[in-house]
Amino acid sequence: MCVLFWSLSSFGALGGDVSSVQADVAHLQGTLRVNPAASYTVHEIQTPDGIRVREYLSPAGKVFAVAWQGPWLPDLQQLLGSYFTQYQQTAHSLKERVARTPVSVHNANLVVEQSGHMRSFVGRAYLVDQLPSGATPESMQ
Repeated sequence: MCVLFWSLSSFGALGGDVSSVQADVAHLQGTLRVNPAASYTVHEIQTPDGIRVREYLSPAGKVFAVAWQGPWLPDLQQLLGSYFTQYQQTAHSLKERVARTPVSVHNANLVVEQSGHMRSFVGRAYLVDQLPSGATPESMQ
């Protein structure tokens, strides 16, 4: 996984706000499509090289979930923002985890699930306490 060294505050990270989505579009050199849902909005970024990142925003303009799909894993430090350390610590503590198996981190508030193989990765992360009414984990694919 490639870790990029830019300021985390400039990205639409989990827990961030709507103003940071445009910075993600520029960073990923992608195109943005906004899809309204009943109780939230999905900002979908499509890159020329096939990565799709979806940022789910509450009516208050906060990123409560992110999902990704593409030929490689995105920079999770970028997508998870201030929650990355919590994810990393929990993922490393899963001693029974075997390399190349799905990762599933379920803390009190943070859920991160990812799986895949070379050229086909998928994942999602969401904040349980920030899910708007009507949003379900199944709707964040």
